[in-house]
Amino acid sequence: MSIKEHAEVVVIGAGPGGYAAAFRAADLGKKVLLVDSDKELGGVCLNRGCIPSKALLHISKVIEEAKGLSTRGVTFGAPVLDIDAVRSYKEKIVLQLNGGIAQMAKARNVKIQRGQAKFNSNDELLVKLENKHISVSFDHCIVAGGSVSVMVPGIPTGHPSVMTSRAALELKDIPESLMVVGGGVIGLELGQVYAALGSKITVVEFMPQLLSGIDMDLVKPLQKRLEKQFESIFVSTKVSRVIPGESGELRVFMSSNGEKIEKNVQKVLVSVGRKPNSDILCLEKTDIKVDGGGFITVDEHQRTSVHNIYAIGDIAGKPLLAHKATHEGKVAAESLCGLSASFDKKAIPSVIYTDPEIAWAGITETEAKEQGVSYKKGNFPWTANGRATVIGATDGITKIIFDSDTDKIIGIGIVGTGAGDLISEGVLAIEMGADAEDIGLTVHPHPTMSETIGNASEVVTGTVTDIYL
Repeated sequence: MSIKEHAEVVVIGAGPGGYAAAFRAADLGKKVLLVDSDKELGGVCLNRGCIPSKALLHISKVIEEAKGLSTRGVTFGAPVLDIDAVRSYKEKIVLQLNGGIAQMAKARNVKIQRGQAKFNSNDELLVKLENKHISVSFDHCIVAGGSVSVMVPGIPTGHPSVMTSRAALELKDIPESLMVVGGGVIGLELGQVYAALGSKITVVEFMPQLLSGIDMDLVKPLQKRLEKQFESIFVSTKVSRVIPGESGELRVFMSSNGEKIEKNVQKVLVSVGRKPNSDILCLEKTDIKVDGGGFITVDEHQRTSVHNIYAIGDIAGKPLLAHKATHEGKVAAESLCGLSASFDKKAIPSVIYTDPEIAWAGITETEAKEQGVSYKKGNFPWTANGRATVIGATDGITKIIFDSDTDKIIGIGIVGTGAGDLISEGVLAIEMGADAEDIGLTVHPHPTMSETIGNASEVVTGTVTDIYL
């Protein structure tokens, strides 16, 4: 059975970028159809990613903070874990936010269609439902198809003891031992969650350092913490295969610099990155161009090679971040409505929600060296910050990169408690073209960690008094 209908704007994918695009287009007067295969709106971020992981990270952080108070005269007993209640808490938050998105869609008269969308042509989609198909013609389409976890050759897929981040966030149980394959953002975040809940964690990273590509001075404070929380960390190590054992455990075979290593664990979490969902959309039936990585190519207006089709979020290229997708979604909606909009950002912030957090925006120091950029660096240690001393966060660092000729900020990196919240001031400073004097002369409240941003700028202007240079 097939039904035909028409939409002024159809959006494929109801994640942060998709629903933002749909809502903005509706606000601008368009009749919008939002298509998603999930039962609930919000995409991977809300249902199986950003939000549930942060809910669990909050719990793990509080557990660790409670342990740390023993050195300050306050001792708690061992935490009593009710895994069903923890799971319920996580799911309640997700459902609450699901409901909020659904209410906003209803208020804007955005029509929701739950089904798998595939292209028939440059101006038609086929949406597959349980017992019928809907043929949807459109004036404009915004593709927000997202991405999916990448698996590793040699590791069995579909085995109940081999998890992706999605399965790990379902929190069905807490294994006695867990190997995290991939020392990137998702792997370390979930590793800390499971460590706090009682698992013995082993991390295996193929590259020479954890969080490859991030300045090592920002990674070091986190790595020191992880070395205490995790049972073992392997870098420059490759997992060649995983074999299920008769006892239910997994036997993991690894190699590192020619050395063969074997380890038994109860479960394995594969977290080595994500790939765009472009292969499930039948793009070959359109004139949409895709690059070698499977990402849809777009211009500054998020328009694809087909004039009436736009692409946003993970499927339109790196970085694969929800807040990037949201901004791109608004640009796409405004562009197709005839407004002058473009995705022209000087800096997109990235945050790792581990404890301590790491956040950065603009050019990193590593990139500046590789690209031959002449820069000045303002580095301020949190050991000289009053608030950080009070809460035991003196392992933090705030580092700002300035252009050598103009003293304008071109990059910022922070490691420490609340780095993800602090980074926004640096992003705004980059967007506004602020220089070291602008930031240093901005009055920051005391005692707060935000002072370290002003202090790092004062290091460059030579006016810092909180440390002796």
